[in-house]
Amino acid sequence: MASQKEKKLVDEVSGWLQIFSDGSVDRAWTGPDEVKPLIMPVPPSNDAFADGVATKHVVVDQENGVWIRIYLPRTALEREANNKLGVVIHFHGGGFCVSRADWQMYNHFYSRLVTASNVICVSVDFRLAPEHRLPTAIDDCFAAVAWLGKVARREKEESWLAQYADFERCVLIGDSSGGNLVHHVAVKALACEEELRPLCVLGGVPLHPGFVRPERSKSEAEIPPDSALLTLEMVDKFLSLSLPVGSTKDHPITNPMGEQAPPLEKLKFPPFLVGIANRDLIRDTEMEYCEAMRSAGHEVETFVSENVGHCFYLNQLAINFDPHVANETAKLLEGIDRFISRCFAK
Repeated sequence: MASQKEKKLVDEVSGWLQIFSDGSVDRAWTGPDEVKPLIMPVPPSNDAFADGVATKHVVVDQENGVWIRIYLPRTALEREANNKLGVVIHFHGGGFCVSRADWQMYNHFYSRLVTASNVICVSVDFRLAPEHRLPTAIDDCFAAVAWLGKVARREKEESWLAQYADFERCVLIGDSSGGNLVHHVAVKALACEEELRPLCVLGGVPLHPGFVRPERSKSEAEIPPDSALLTLEMVDKFLSLSLPVGSTKDHPITNPMGEQAPPLEKLKFPPFLVGIANRDLIRDTEMEYCEAMRSAGHEVETFVSENVGHCFYLNQLAINFDPHVANETAKLLEGIDRFISRCFAK
C-alpha cells in the first residue's frame, strides 16, 4: 500500500475536488471563502420546525448508503387526514461529482419551495463520480423513487411520508446535472408506472439542466462565467470524471437530443417545466433540448429568468444582497408553484 508521502495529486476540479494516485477523492472546498457558507451541511431539525419547515434524514439503501432528506411544512400537520400533500422529489446538482442533499444552498431554496407550494420535498443523496460513474446516479435516484413507491404501498415504513404524503401526486425536480437526472428518471418512472403505483410521477422540472454537446455552443463561447457555480472547466472536468469511460458529451445522459440517444418520440414523459437563465453558459443547449422535446410531441414549457446565471436561485448571499436576484428567485418559485398546481390538478 502506498504511504501517505507517495500519494500524489493526479487530477482536480478547481476549488471542488481533488483526486489522488491511490484513488482517494477529497471534496473539501478550496475555492473562494464566500462560497463556503453555501455548501455547509445543514443538520436535520427532526421534529423541530424552523421557519415553518422540519427536516429529517432517512437511509433508503443500507448497502450503498443512499439517503433522503425530507422537508415537511408545518401546514401538513394542520390538514385533515384524507387531505395529504403532494410530493416533490429533488435531485441535486454538482456535475454528478460533488454536492450533498443537505447543503445550505438546497436547504434554503427547497425550504422556501415547500412553504410556497405547500408540498413535501424528498431530496435524494446519491453516490458520486468518479468513484461511482454514471449511470449510478440515475440508478440511485430511480431506486429512491421505487423505495417511495414501497412506502406508498406500506411495504416500507416512514412515519412522516405515511402520514402526510399523497404519492399519487409527485413531481420530479433537479438543479443543473440534477435536471439531467429528472429527464432520465422520468423515462424510467413512466416505463415502470404500473410497478410504482400508487406513486405517480405527474411532472418534471429540470432547472438549468446540464445538457451539452462536444462542440462549444454560442452561449458557451460568448457568456462569461459569473460565479463559482459553473465554468467551462467545471463542465468539461466533471463530465470527463462522471460519464462512462470512453464516452464523450454526446452520451445520452448529457445529450438526450443527440444521435446516440434513443429517439425522443419513442419515449414517454410527463409534462415538463424547464428553467433557463439567459446568462447561463449552457443556455443554448438547454433551449435546443426544449425544442427537440417539443418536436418529438412532448409537453414542455420554459421559464426564462432574466439577467442571471446558472442556478442563481441557490445563492442565498446574492438573494440577500441583490434585489434583482431576489426578485428573479421569487418569480421562479411562483412559476414552479403554478406548474406543480397544474400537474396536481390533473
